[in-house]
Amino acid sequence: MVLSLDNSDLTVRVLGCSGSYAAPGNPCSGYLVQSPGATVLLDCGPGVLGPLQEATSFDDLTAIVITHAHGDHWLELPMIHTAYKWFHPRDFEERPIVYLTGQTRWLYFRLSVQRVAIRALYDVGLPSESHYGIVDQLVDVSGRPKPVLKWFWRSLPVGGSLVEDRGSSSLPGQDIKSGSEASIGDQRWRFSRTRHGRTETYAVRVDSVGGRSFAFSSDTGPGWDFRSLGEDIDLAMCEASHSATCNRRSNLHMTPREAVDATTIAGIQRLVITHVAPCCDPDEQTAEASSIFRGSVEVARPGLVLNV
Repeated sequence: MVLSLDNSDLTVRVLGCSGSYAAPGNPCSGYLVQSPGATVLLDCGPGVLGPLQEATSFDDLTAIVITHAHGDHWLELPMIHTAYKWFHPRDFEERPIVYLTGQTRWLYFRLSVQRVAIRALYDVGLPSESHYGIVDQLVDVSGRPKPVLKWFWRSLPVGGSLVEDRGSSSLPGQDIKSGSEASIGDQRWRFSRTRHGRTETYAVRVDSVGGRSFAFSSDTGPGWDFRSLGEDIDLAMCEASHSATCNRRSNLHMTPREAVDATTIAGIQRLVITHVAPCCDPDEQTAEASSIFRGSVEVARPGLVLNV
């Protein structure tokens, strides 16, 4: 696919940006990063699949990047797999690669093992109370699968280091780590771990061939900043889930002031606030950030298209 972009060779479209759970008219996290040579879905929280289809087609999706294992950032992936398996079949080499953390892969794999195994156990007539115990025997403590029959592998949805069966309906998979990089079409991606409790979570930076750069904090608490992704970032999208009027119960997320600090220290002049919890007022979040940030500030909303 060759995409025509106005005034920039890199754009970011907000599909959903509600923090932690969906707000009315606003799905959970999902962003479409587009350039002339690639269309990448960044996170795929619940509800993202609908606006994704309004913005692009299944045939044009190059890759899916999932920043961490919390459900509001990946639970639409099973629906995407269903779409490709039953309604938009493509050859293995043409399917979008899924870049994901080891924790996300483990959760998704375990969900898939349970679904496939329970169906098989039901078919052979085993009592339902025995199903879950048998499923537990199929995955070791690290989340890696134990040897099973080939038909079972062919039913799993994400490939890569766990499954690489080109005859199956799986999506090819690739694990991400802090400091790792990936070339996706004409986009260069790099990853940096944030401060999000025990959950393995990665901020991302995307560079275009034209020299434009976009950075996304994913989820993080205070103490992390955009310097971990390098210099000369043109646009920073930073989470600000909490505010003075939205009760803060943990340090897993930022306030607008903390988002500004994480952006300013990296010398970035353009900030987009995102992942605002439904109990917070997006306009208040923006006003709080604007009062202390010397660059431009706006808040992410579904349908917003940003030219990087």
